[in-house]
Amino acid sequence: MTSLTDLLAGNYPRDLATGMVVNFQIAAIALGLGLALGAPFVLLMLGGKLTRRLASPLIGLMRAAPTFVVMFFLLNIIPRPFLFFEIEVWMPPSLIVALSLTPYAAAYVADNGRAALVGLRAGSQTEALLFLPNLIRAFTVLVMSSSAGVAIGVNEGVAVVLREAERLPTLGEQMLCFALGVFAFGAVFQVGFAIVRVMMRHLSRRKDADAIHAGE
Repeated sequence: MTSLTDLLAGNYPRDLATGMVVNFQIAAIALGLGLALGAPFVLLMLGGKLTRRLASPLIGLMRAAPTFVVMFFLLNIIPRPFLFFEIEVWMPPSLIVALSLTPYAAAYVADNGRAALVGLRAGSQTEALLFLPNLIRAFTVLVMSSSAGVAIGVNEGVAVVLREAERLPTLGEQMLCFALGVFAFGAVFQVGFAIVRVMMRHLSRRKDADAIHAGE
């Protein structure tokens, strides 16, 4: 029977770490594209009534877009390879997953970016700085959501866990494999959430200090 020591001594930890890096890469690309796509919507939402009426339903649509549906839609409509300005381009599955997460990321940026700019216009830098921990929170959610890539053969962390578990003969060994995968992802997420909590506490103290100075 495979023991914890056997799993740790094998290739599983290295393969899992490599797969998790893919999750982080997908999340980073999705967040970058979300920032680029969401920024114009922030400006539209801060514009007049007409631009808000145009932007609001589009943001709602992006917010509600199911990742799996978008992913399989892109997988089937984008030819591989395809020509872009007469250059043959190959879009890897990991990029398709990132693109499928972009609508959510863009909606998140639009919502929180608008709140940050409203706070800044009101003279509250603290409210504006809340955008930073919100971005970290969004990145964490995107890392978790990037595991959808296992459905189209992306070699990310969950795919590594499933592949390793399949070769183990007993349920106990498979559960141990899953437990290590959950621990690895959970440790990373807890670090991210801890950073958010520290930033939120700092901003809360700053907000309280600003309120005290304003009352003097």
